[in-house]
Amino acid sequence: EMSEMSERSKQNVAHGLAWSYYIGYLKIVLPRVKKLMEEFSRANPNVLACRETWKLHILVPLSCDVYDDLDKADSNIQYVTDLAETTLTRAGTKKRVYKHSLYAIRDKDNKLWHCAVEYATPLQSLYAMSQDECAVFSREDRLEQAKLFCRTLEEILKGSKECAGTYRLIIYEGSGEAETHFLSRYILWHLQQQYHEEYALCEENQLHNPSMSLSSTELNLQISESDLPQPLRSDCF
Repeated sequence: EMSEMSERSKQNVAHGLAWSYYIGYLKIVLPRVKKLMEEFSRANPNVLACRETWKLHILVPLSCDVYDDLDKADSNIQYVTDLAETTLTRAGTKKRVYKHSLYAIRDKDNKLWHCAVEYATPLQSLYAMSQDECAVFSREDRLEQAKLFCRTLEEILKGSKECAGTYRLIIYEGSGEAETHFLSRYILWHLQQQYHEEYALCEENQLHNPSMSLSSTELNLQISESDLPQPLRSDCF
């Protein structure tokens, strides 16, 4: 009886999707992200300058509006290349390939910020369910399940020691249709936050180790006032 009530209220949809996403994908790929970033950085030292951004940036639109090509969602987002592949044998599939794409995000000053970014793919399932008559899944159901998916995924990842410090959830409301470069601006805000977190940590370490301190000239070369985060709305659920 409880199972039937749960099915009717759709309570188990997002919960199951979040756990499947974590067990079947994130738990596999996230522990390898920093190593892949480090390998790429050695070959391309000027691209991924900030270690704090050596994470998988996961886009979570509550609208479940997922684009297959990010550069079509926002022209300020440009595909650069793929990081090295991870190949594993999973569930009977030999040499299953897992990989992440690196993108360049252009800011208002035409500076490029690089990061690995992708959508949370289970949101495509929620969107497809709301379009399929057989699922009897309304737009309101989809929004509630998207919110539940976010909360569940956050809780799972916070409790995962293997995935600590390897991801950044970028949760936002709406698809940005009213603003051409909404998505790139939102990703940039997260990247800039991480840059400032790294610089703050660097400065804290310098207080304990004066010999490692940077000169004001060196510091100015790394931080530009024009790159400071611009105020954006805060999305919540």
